[in-house]
Parts: sequence; C-alpha cells; structure tokens
Amino acid sequence: MPLLPLTLACGSYDRTDALRTGIVRPEGIDLTYVAIQSPPEIFARMVANQAFDASEMSCAHSLIRRGKGDFPFVAISVFPSRMFRHGYIFINTKAGIRTPKDLEGKRIGLPEYSQTAAVWIRGLLQHEYGVRLETVRWISGGINAPGRPDILVNRPEGIEIERVKDRPLNDLLVEGEIDALIGARRPDALGKHPLVARLFPNYRELEREYFRKTRIFPVMHTVVIREALYRENRWIAESLHKAFVEAKTWCMTQIRFSSSLRYTLPWLHAELEEMAEIFGSDPWPYGLEANRHVLTTLVQYLVEQRLLTRPIPLEELYVPLTVLGE
Repeated sequence: MPLLPLTLACGSYDRTDALRTGIVRPEGIDLTYVAIQSPPEIFARMVANQAFDASEMSCAHSLIRRGKGDFPFVAISVFPSRMFRHGYIFINTKAGIRTPKDLEGKRIGLPEYSQTAAVWIRGLLQHEYGVRLETVRWISGGINAPGRPDILVNRPEGIEIERVKDRPLNDLLVEGEIDALIGARRPDALGKHPLVARLFPNYRELEREYFRKTRIFPVMHTVVIREALYRENRWIAESLHKAFVEAKTWCMTQIRFSSSLRYTLPWLHAELEEMAEIFGSDPWPYGLEANRHVLTTLVQYLVEQRLLTRPIPLEELYVPLTVLGE
C-alpha cells in the first residue's frame, strides 16, 4: 500500500522538530511539513483555502467556528502551543493602573477579541482578580504593525469593539490613547519606552502559583485535519497523534542530555529541574482526557465572553482516538 501524501503546516517547534526533519515518520503517511513561523498566517490560509491537509490552528477559533457549524475540520488532541499569559498584560504607566481592578473602565487594546490569548487573559482577570469585563472598552488592531486578517475575526454579539487599521496598538499605548494592551505578542516599546510596562512585573512567580492552584497550563493552539480527508481515511488521526507524541518524546530526550547545553540557555538544566518539580514527568501533555479541564475552562470563558452561545462538548471538535494514553 503506497504512503498517503499529507501536508502539515505548523510552527518550527522543538517538540515537532523530529516531524519536520523526518526523524519521526507518521505510520502510512508521506508527510510534507510546511514550517511557518506566523501562526495567524497558518490559520488564515487553512480557513480561507483549506491550503493544507492538516495544520496548527487557534484553539478558540476552532471551538467558536465548530459551535457555529461552519468549520470543515476536525481536531486531534495535540497542542503544539501553550503559554501562560500573566506576562502579556501591558499598561501605560500614566493610566493610573496599579492593580488588575484598575483596568475597569479603561480602553484596552487587543489584536482580536476572539484570539485565544485574549480569551485566556480576560478569563484570568475575571476569575482570579474580579475584574468586571463589561466595563472595559475594547480596541482591536495589530500589535506592532497595523491590521490583522479579517478571516480570523469572530464578532461577539453585544460587545462593542473599535477597530483601528492605520496604526499599531503599540503606538497607541505609548501615546496614551489606550490604557492597556493584551494579546499574544509583546509591544515593541516594552523595555524601550518608560511609559510601557507589565501589569505584573513578577509574572513568572504568579504563573507558577496559578498552575499549582488550577493545574491549568493554557492551551493556545491545537491541530486540525480537513474533515473530508479524515472521513475518507480515519486512521490518519491516530497516525498523526502518535507521531506528535513520539516527536515530543524525542525532543525531551534531547533537551535533557546533560553533558552539554542543547539550547543557548545558560541555566537550561536548572530550568528543567524546576519544570519537573512543578509539572511532573510530562510538562506538555497531549490527549483529550489529560487536557479536558483546561479545554473545558476555555469553553466556559468563550461562553462567558459571548463567543459561544452554548458550552459545546469537546467531542464535537475532537475525534476519538484509539491509542495508548487516550
């Protein structure tokens, strides 16, 4: 039986590098790994044109579009991008913002209201710090350059969002036209302009405490497959899932090699020891059950923030897998 040709668009991550280089090969698949650094580019090309057979995809976008019934993809429980977001809340230091509650009534910029990072940050502010999100005025636009692909825009009912297309939010933050900024990228002015700072300078400490309290390591992206292709070849879901797991295992073996530093991080092995102490044996779990509490929380936030009309079951997006650990 010939191998099935399949294109996969994904970031060039250490945990997927073995797939990109061919060290790990999915069973029955002749994989072409298209490495694209910009996640929004991957998402937009996949959503607009089904440009790939499988791809990395915004987790929030996947759930929102699946809830609306206009998402011709299914997902496997692989999460190539995760990130804590306490460190991605930026303020103008003259805006009178000292605590999260001070964000109430302010003008806050963000790249897109439905961006997964923004959803997590709003949920964090609401549930951990009691911020009343309904008091905030939202301004959307590019962080360090104007614009964002309209194909990724999900407009919630009842939420007023001002769009800025001709100037980056970084400039508006510096000039005080917005009071704060949230999202998945740091503004260029951070560390360069005295008026731009993080709301939480001690974000790493807070993120550790947050994980110990909630056991949530926020998922940003998942992996989707064209639904038509999956219906014709259901076995590819298991093959891809197993290959992603194997690639992650290979990555962790390489990173833990102790006689030299694989990455240009002077205290890499100290970081690995801390990671093991906090996260246990698998800091980056795949599989639906291992991540159900994280994804369920994300669904809850999407409903609360009017991006979903109902809390959809995760099984409406994620296909069943018959593999060890699922």
